[in-house]
Amino acid sequence: MSLPEFDSVQLRHSLLSWYTQTGRNLPWRNSRDPYQIWISEIMLQQTQVKTVIPYYQRWLETFPTVKDLAEADLQAVLKVWQGLGYYARARNLHACAQQIVQQYDGVFPNQLEAALSLPGIGRTTAGGVLSAAYNLPVSILDGNVKRVLARLRALSVPPAKSLKSLWEWSDSLLDPDHPREFNQAIMDLGAMVCTPKAPNCSECPWKRHCQAYLLNLQSEIPMREISAPLPHKMIGVAVIWNQQGQILIDKRPAKGLLGGLWEFPGGKLEAGETLEECIKREIQEELAIEIEVKDHLITIEHAYTHFKVTLNVYHCRYMSGEPQPLECDEIRWVTLDEIEQFPFPKANEKIIAALKNNS
Repeated sequence: MSLPEFDSVQLRHSLLSWYTQTGRNLPWRNSRDPYQIWISEIMLQQTQVKTVIPYYQRWLETFPTVKDLAEADLQAVLKVWQGLGYYARARNLHACAQQIVQQYDGVFPNQLEAALSLPGIGRTTAGGVLSAAYNLPVSILDGNVKRVLARLRALSVPPAKSLKSLWEWSDSLLDPDHPREFNQAIMDLGAMVCTPKAPNCSECPWKRHCQAYLLNLQSEIPMREISAPLPHKMIGVAVIWNQQGQILIDKRPAKGLLGGLWEFPGGKLEAGETLEECIKREIQEELAIEIEVKDHLITIEHAYTHFKVTLNVYHCRYMSGEPQPLECDEIRWVTLDEIEQFPFPKANEKIIAALKNNS
């Protein structure tokens, strides 16, 4: 069958008409403050809207301006972010706020090149902020937009293999007169109608133009890349108690996975080791102390982007040696009541909950 030629003007008009009637009412869309819009854009990376909203509201209560964020202690920033995951986003927000205060008088820059020079700001985030805050004609290409465009064009390869073409399509479709509304509309179309599974094509304003729909390929597109199974690591974790009833926690190095967050020490189980041997070895290597491994506390399954872990958590008793931060940035002895003050990764929150239930 023959497929229709694309009429960008018609596509823009039908999408904006749909958006006017159907678009989502989201907290950040009621603002023109580039700071508030930028915070929402970063939080929405890798995270669903319903999860983001309470974090977004709490964030603005704690850090109402760029200056407040720039002047805040990174530990306070990570604590407010705790539970959202992908913590490099929070570290970049903090560094970015400091740069905006120093270089741009506390106002998010309104030029693409300047925005892209900031920590944690990629092309889509820059487009989202510049179009929503300043109504500048800068396109975006988040996951929703990739999916919509891949189906619209019946893209015959996975989106990751055709980013250049997808950016060109996004650029050419963008409504130069209404970029704010257009970018929000195409994101909503992907989130509400052109969903990953079972897209609601009957409600789509673009169905007459959508090549995947006309070819009945909307369930096969976007094509997926075959991914290898995620590696799985067994981890021994120590909750180390001293005679004063305090627990030893350590702060991860600032860079890398979960950088700057606190955790209970431990490490990967080596071949042929028991969990008890693993924990004693890791604590000696990380902290240069001797411990006695006691009762099992909890086992936690957790998945990161590129691997899965099983955390085997044991109560341990501090025996001897002066704790040293050999493989971390800092160590502290804290009481169970004090532990809430520190930002922990999500899996460690379950350990804290188990400790409180057992206390």
